[in-house]
Amino acid sequence: MARIRATAAERRLLARLIRAEAEEDGEIGMILVGNVGVNRVVADCLDFEDIRTVKEMIFQSPGGFEAVQKPYFYQRARQREIRLANRVIQGERRDPATYALWFFRPAGACPPRWFNQALSGRYKSHCFYLPTPSDCPSVY
Repeated sequence: MARIRATAAERRLLARLIRAEAEEDGEIGMILVGNVGVNRVVADCLDFEDIRTVKEMIFQSPGGFEAVQKPYFYQRARQREIRLANRVIQGERRDPATYALWFFRPAGACPPRWFNQALSGRYKSHCFYLPTPSDCPSVY
């Protein structure tokens, strides 16, 4: 059973996001970015209380994704990334993004905390951060 509801258009939108944010990190990196996106739709907490769809999650302002400001994001979704988007929508989760709501690409090492959120780990160029279970139980 799917973790979230998503139309075909939203699946393509998520595919474009994961490619634009993490293509250089390969399939696992794109899955991790997809995990964060799906977690934000599932979350009913913190910065994500009013986010219920993939489109709302991707274009959230403030707090959305830097990729939507770049032309690369607006290219057509490819089948490879659509398949990855479908996998995360269907529930595939991987550490360090299993419960993460945030990620970013630092110039150096991952700080242990980012905007008061705990580091869950790094995968290639991205550091992932998660809320506490008491702050956001719906993600867990």
